[in-house]
Amino acid sequence: MHFPKATILQQKRLINLMYIPALILFAVFTFYPLFSGIQLSFMNWDGFSKARSFAGIQNYKMMLQDEYLMPVFLNTLIFGFGCTLIQQVIGLILAVVLNKKFVGRNFARTVIYLPVLVSPIIIGSMYYMMLQYNGGAFNDILALFGASQVAWLSETNYAIMWIVIINSLQFVGLSMILYLTGLQNISAMYYEAARIDGATSWQVFKNITFPLLHPAIVTSVTLNLVGGLKLFDVIKVLTNGGPGYATNSISTYISLTYFNGQKAGYASAIGILLFGLIVIVSLVLNYGFGKRGEKLDG
Repeated sequence: MHFPKATILQQKRLINLMYIPALILFAVFTFYPLFSGIQLSFMNWDGFSKARSFAGIQNYKMMLQDEYLMPVFLNTLIFGFGCTLIQQVIGLILAVVLNKKFVGRNFARTVIYLPVLVSPIIIGSMYYMMLQYNGGAFNDILALFGASQVAWLSETNYAIMWIVIINSLQFVGLSMILYLTGLQNISAMYYEAARIDGATSWQVFKNITFPLLHPAIVTSVTLNLVGGLKLFDVIKVLTNGGPGYATNSISTYISLTYFNGQKAGYASAIGILLFGLIVIVSLVLNYGFGKRGEKLDG
């Protein structure tokens, strides 16, 4: 059936009009806060009063003199890349196992994915009760075996380790679902051909499964990495950035700078730093995965 050209143009215009509500929402909740944050990063403001003054690039110069910012920046990278690595490895293993047919498979998938739907504040609070020095379940178990108590959340290395582990365990179900979807989209004929050729399980995984999971890997790594770099809730509940400033991420440091330090302009400048970090990491990831995708297609 052929439609008149005028009718087709009207349909295209109608479709374009459908984009307007989404563009408005995107502008209000994404572009406006971003541009407001950039503007505020050039201002002196305590975050509460009406008085503001132009500071130029002073807030950005302050970052070079901030003794806490570099450790916070390094923590953010640890949280981002550490959580991403753990989630990919465990998520992929779980996906491979749960892609097989056995009784209780759907129940296992549900249980593993369920923490993703729970607020990180609730998850963090649950682990806080287990990890606290006095009365914590972990130290009570150690006491049963005659071992001394451990300050899980007061010693920097332990605290950072637990933040990474807890965030990874909560969101590993997301990686599992993405990899399950990728596995189920791989045609069975590849595996049948490999069996005929006498390939081992490892050879099948290395040469068929893993390369064909490339789209799922791209999605999972990107989501997990961006989420890890923005990590806030779990840190706030478990350590509040302590001891001192030792376990802060950039997100929690922004909060402390804004509300405790009453330096809204400086906090906004740090926020722009976080935004730039996420943009750079995303571009590098897209470039790297794009190159790998080209090799696989070739």
